[in-house]
Amino acid sequence: MIHGGTKADLKTVPLVPMTFTRSLLLAAANNMWLRERATRAPFIRRSVSRFMPGEHLDAALEAAARLQVQGITTMLTRLGENVTQPEEAEAVTAHYLNVLDRARAARLDAQISVKPTQLGLDLDREICFRHLERLVDRAGSNGNFVWIDMESSRYVDPTIELFRRLRQRSADVGLALQAYLYRTDEDVRALLPLGAAIRLVKGAYLEPAAIACSKKADVDEHYFRLACRVFDEAGRAEGARLQVATHDRRLIDRLGAFITEHHIAATSYEFAMLYGIERSLQQQLVASGRRLRVLISYGENWFPWYMRRLAERPSNVWFVLKGLVR
Repeated sequence: MIHGGTKADLKTVPLVPMTFTRSLLLAAANNMWLRERATRAPFIRRSVSRFMPGEHLDAALEAAARLQVQGITTMLTRLGENVTQPEEAEAVTAHYLNVLDRARAARLDAQISVKPTQLGLDLDREICFRHLERLVDRAGSNGNFVWIDMESSRYVDPTIELFRRLRQRSADVGLALQAYLYRTDEDVRALLPLGAAIRLVKGAYLEPAAIACSKKADVDEHYFRLACRVFDEAGRAEGARLQVATHDRRLIDRLGAFITEHHIAATSYEFAMLYGIERSLQQQLVASGRRLRVLISYGENWFPWYMRRLAERPSNVWFVLKGLVR
């Protein structure tokens, strides 16, 4: 079991309502005025370095190599979304093809995680599919794997359609699903027969209460139920795999107990966390024999991603405030 944090950890929690703070941070993620100014602020840039090793691929690959020595595998994602020109989508695809080749050359167990809107989904669904197809084919030939990120709710249906088409031609592709969306119950039920690899996350976009849980306790319970559904006998019989993507110690403990009690095969799941967050918990998971994959983000377009990371764990705002004081 992975036990709770220390008293020192508790001191970092700000005394503000978490729901309000989360909503404020998610709204800030799309504020262009704030983005332009915040990305130039030295203390903000210092705080970002806590969660990403650098803005360039070389820094991400170096971080992946360091983690692999510690028994931690990785995923690499270049920050950015909602490209507006076909040439941009082509450039992103070329970049990820290079990532796959460099990971193979360096003998890194480093998968890639891509956003459909970064590959042209807003421009044309077929353009996006062709780019994803190239990435999945290259991953297959390199013995690697592609994760498709899930973005805001309006992209869920087209993203699932893209995944279904890709899954028909290759098993080297997985899909992120968001536990805070009510619809994810049905999405999991529909995808399990495909033997889908699912990365289950809580969700990091500002969504209306009509379609998404707003209370942390409700999201946590929904997450637990969804994870157990993937673990159940039907899911395992179809070859479904689960990536448990959370930093929540209580959820990790609950799911760890479920895994042990139901004798879930180690090959059918892994835990996933973000670079730089809950490092002590990451080390504990590896020491306990759990498989762990860390998502390493890099790139210059980090501001929306950074705001969403803070919104997922509002206690991290405290570290930013401490930087401001300094």
